[in-house]
Amino acid sequence: MDFTDITSEQLRDTADPHTADSSEIVFDGAIWDVCRERFRMAGQEDALTREFITHPGAVSVLALDERGRVLLINQYRHPVRMRMWEIPAGLLDVSGEPALHAAQRELGEETDLRAEQWHTLVDFDNSPGSSAEANRIFLARGLSEVPSADRFTREGEEAEIVAGFADLDDAVAAVLGGRLASPAAALGIMAAHIARAHDWSTLRAPDAPWQARPQHDG
Repeated sequence: MDFTDITSEQLRDTADPHTADSSEIVFDGAIWDVCRERFRMAGQEDALTREFITHPGAVSVLALDERGRVLLINQYRHPVRMRMWEIPAGLLDVSGEPALHAAQRELGEETDLRAEQWHTLVDFDNSPGSSAEANRIFLARGLSEVPSADRFTREGEEAEIVAGFADLDDAVAAVLGGRLASPAAALGIMAAHIARAHDWSTLRAPDAPWQARPQHDG
């Protein structure tokens, strides 16, 4: 394999949709589906078959209080049989809802908090080899409590959520020490730590373009 120097302009993901020869839903799930598609790479005669999870996308919220502490929630995650420290997050499962509105809704539903300042912190594809899930992490500051009459009744795993604030440096140490494994929490914590070191100059507008937002409905 030959290697080349990559310029700063080249450091970007690019859309490259391949036309599928066939596409079928092989598992119809309660929240998302598993799709099987056959497609061809350029110059290759034989088609490839890939199965992946369709997904409407998700948003997460890295919230900081007036002391610069990060808001974390602890909840049970059945697939990994663990209670994990995470950041508030939720699916983009309301048709036509802007990502920012979904993030604001999730922050209120999961923590009874709202924020005055919103920025795009970082975007990521959760597992691009097996899932269409794209996630946008917002930075939220200027926190205040949602009035009691407007609070959401949490159910399921969310009914057992425990919330708290941690020093951002302690959270970074927990990520690097392998004690926090939630991908959105880990990436959000590290991105916030870097953004703070750059005096928040790396932040983007809350409605910044998001080309990775998935096209699948989930």
